Amino acid sequence: MPTDMKETIADAAKRLLMEKHVKKLTVKDIVEECQITRQAFYYHFEDIPDLFRWILEESSRQFIRKAQESGDAEEMLKYFFLMSINAAPYIRKGLQGNYREELEQLLRQDIRGLFERTIEEKQLYQQYSHSEVKLFLRYHSQAVMGILKEWTEEDTRNLDQIVHNIYLLIQGKISP
Repeated sequence: MPTDMKETIADAAKRLLMEKHVKKLTVKDIVEECQITRQAFYYHFEDIPDLFRWILEESSRQFIRKAQESGDAEEMLKYFFLMSINAAPYIRKGLQGNYREELEQLLRQDIRGLFERTIEEKQLYQQYSHSEVKLFLRYHSQAVMGILKEWTEEDTRNLDQIVHNIYLLIQGKISP
């Protein structure tokens, strides 16, 4: 059971998207599902994209905490993919709705943040300029977004190899 109202609202939004197959998620749907007032929703969130942002940020925080416990950059990348695979049904539903741009932007930011932390922690790309590193980050972030958009069951079965290859790419040990 959620411990605070933000979690309650987030759980209701996820339930509406997945179980009730709502095509266009609205604040009205969410407040009815939670049995709260619109004021209560707007007290916690500005709008639906703000709710999605919070859900992704909370998922990222949990992911980062678990990944940092491992202390291994490749393992962190694997945690990221596992989190993405678990979130994929919600993300697909959200991307089908009218919040596609906001969700894609949030996902790109999360992916980029993961790579920035990995590069910083592992002191990768020290020999490159700041602008070159920014280009690498954009390239790798877009590549992973593309992979996630077209993720298959076979990819899930080959997750370890995919993660290992991406990790080697990030480290510059193999070329794309």
